[in-house]
Amino acid sequence: MAILLDTGDLAQVERFHRMGIIRGVTTNPTILLKDGVTGGLKGIEARGRAIAALIAPYDLSIEVTSNEPQEMIRQAQWLAGWADNIVVKITVHGPNGELDNLEVAHRLEMEYCIRVNLTAMMSAQQGFLGALAGATYVSMFAGRVNNMGYNACSEITKLRLLLDRFGLKAQIIVGSTREVLNVIEWLEAGAHNVTVAPQLLERMLVHPYTKETVQMFLRDAAKLTLTS
Repeated sequence: MAILLDTGDLAQVERFHRMGIIRGVTTNPTILLKDGVTGGLKGIEARGRAIAALIAPYDLSIEVTSNEPQEMIRQAQWLAGWADNIVVKITVHGPNGELDNLEVAHRLEMEYCIRVNLTAMMSAQQGFLGALAGATYVSMFAGRVNNMGYNACSEITKLRLLLDRFGLKAQIIVGSTREVLNVIEWLEAGAHNVTVAPQLLERMLVHPYTKETVQMFLRDAAKLTLTS
């Protein structure tokens, strides 16, 4: 794995999928609304199904819209029914520190055979507990960790060492990516995957000196053509 596109924009998914450089997509209600999805849950389902079909067999991680345990399970079943490559995103705990979410994630993985992306983590210890609970993916919001004045690389490395040492199946997804340099440094630190917004992925690819070099090549090629 490596780069997961963080978007709900089908055109952007198509664009980067044609290049062969993404290994999945992640999204949530906030991103879907920003990317123009309308029509409520029907609109979300239509967009989700379209993205999942386009990128298969790579995964689409999409988030539930509730923090009530039974409703999370109901929504997870609904989301997972869209396609075989759907992974259900659930936050590691509730908005006030409620602990039901980890039990929900465990039940979804073990009882319902629904893969879970346990998300909104800020530390290695949260990721370790999520992996013990059986989550397929554990997602750390490293950009927010950095914003608090800590270097997220150390948390990523510690988590990867724990997963490898104890033979846990979970893969690390690192998100909340702010800068181009984050992508490589977080992969180097041990992340299996990093989520990247379309505009950031474009900045990873386009370099001003490369543009200058290509322009020089084309100018010189034109001179050769004129003199031949």
